[in-house]
Amino acid sequence: MTNKNYPFEVHQLAINKIDPDALYVMEKLRAHGHTAYLVGGSVRDLLLEKKPKDFDISTSAEPEQIKQIFRNCILIGRRFRLAHIRFGKKVLEVSTFRSGDNERDELIIRDNVWGNPEEDVRRRDFTINGLFYDPATQMIIDYVGGYPDLQKKILRTIGQPFIRFRQDPVRMLRLLKFQARFGFEVDSAARIALLECRQEIVKSSPARIQEELLRMLESGAAESFFRLMTEHGLLHLMMPAFGEFMESAQGEGVLSYLKEIDTTFHEPPHPLLPRPVLLSCLAFPLMEKRIQTRYSDRERLPHLGEIAKEANEQIHEIFLPFFHLSRRIKGSMISILTSQYRITPLEKKKGRRIRIPNDPEFFNALKFFEVRCALEPSLQTIWEEWSAAVQAPAAQMPPRRRRRRRKPKRE
Repeated sequence: MTNKNYPFEVHQLAINKIDPDALYVMEKLRAHGHTAYLVGGSVRDLLLEKKPKDFDISTSAEPEQIKQIFRNCILIGRRFRLAHIRFGKKVLEVSTFRSGDNERDELIIRDNVWGNPEEDVRRRDFTINGLFYDPATQMIIDYVGGYPDLQKKILRTIGQPFIRFRQDPVRMLRLLKFQARFGFEVDSAARIALLECRQEIVKSSPARIQEELLRMLESGAAESFFRLMTEHGLLHLMMPAFGEFMESAQGEGVLSYLKEIDTTFHEPPHPLLPRPVLLSCLAFPLMEKRIQTRYSDRERLPHLGEIAKEANEQIHEIFLPFFHLSRRIKGSMISILTSQYRITPLEKKKGRRIRIPNDPEFFNALKFFEVRCALEPSLQTIWEEWSAAVQAPAAQMPPRRRRRRRKPKRE
């Protein structure tokens, strides 16, 4: 397929919608004799009238040349060499046009062979992500039929889907990600290839897949994404215990949490929920079942130390051996899950006094409890009481009684 250019009169993408720092980077690269285009998700999102999270740039300049042009640039990656140009806290990702054999049916290990714009775009995953935007001419440059697919709302791989999924199995996750986010129809060849190639997903980098899952929890389309992951069997391959739970009727409990974070907690004035809180939405329904089976059904009341141990084991069962959560995230999740049994203890006692634990993660525990309240409005009063206690000045908090140490008896 030869390239087709779409002028502003056709695509109507106004240049003032593009990040000014991205425009500056592209202009400076062109001033040094290089080609530079906006590429990928930012072009797709702008054409869909959505706000891009990132503005990625693709250029003919090689990484070392980019670093020479921009003082605020660092080079990262071995498998895929990239330039990151920093503007305060914002990072613009700049990649060099790549070339490669798109017909080899094997996992891509290294990807640092430079090429031209057409070779670069034919290595990308889906046609809707294969569009360039040239700010100098305000043209959309399309080598792969991505613009008409975007208009028709179709998800289609660039090249043979069987080969593309085996080269990089994470593309299967990304296919479901875009289906969940945009509601597009999946091309029949891609749908068949996903079912045939899904076992390949375990060959992927766990870190890459974990980041995709975390981003989807933050996306506002988590419920749809995890539902699609379950239906296509990918969840069971990566997280067997969690996948089995999701395939049961109890899996709807997890989906109800995800629906809340997609709607109520994904809109202003709510800030983005911390990642340990989002991951706890996956773990808590399983944790409830675990405590019910191991304690409540046996008429036992666990203390918080036992619950913390159960939370640790539950997280281990859900995410390992494929994923390796950081110690910080795992520790925060243990605190969040354990604190739910502090806020709503299994043993109901009248006149129980609220005591705020000396735990920096307790604020996140209350954030998760707020999500629980959205699903169980009867908990709202309890949340208000705990929130008021947390916000009260130290002078107003009930003093903690210190236990006196008993002196050892003299013999």
